[in-house]
Amino acid sequence: MEWFKTSIIGNKTVVFDPLRKQYVALTPEEQVRQKMLNYLVETRKVAAGLVAVEYSIKVNNLPKRCDIVVFNNLGEPQMIVECKAESVPITEKVLDQAIRYFSGLKVKYLTLTNGKTMFCYKITGGKIEILTEFPL
Repeated sequence: MEWFKTSIIGNKTVVFDPLRKQYVALTPEEQVRQKMLNYLVETRKVAAGLVAVEYSIKVNNLPKRCDIVVFNNLGEPQMIVECKAESVPITEKVLDQAIRYFSGLKVKYLTLTNGKTMFCYKITGGKIEILTEFPL
């Protein structure tokens, strides 16, 4: 897959997302999302068809969007990845956001990243355990 192909449309810089098969605005958060998608597909060898970008869910009947959701071969969601711009620190508030998304989409793993820092968590029996390495 070709990653990080940018272009100018109007007066905005856009990047081609090979998973969504479209150009999207190259915001600081989108840069981190594209790096994470590249890491999942190219480095970790997760099949592109098992990765969803800006995946819609409902949390307390409110529409929300997960940055990235990784599914297993049975189509079951396994991981939510929450991406933030590099300038946004990964704090308890970011973890709380991912946990809210977890409540709408029961997964085994949560990953939080701002492109510089990555935290991975495993959720079992309602308990959150921080992991020392990427789980997939």
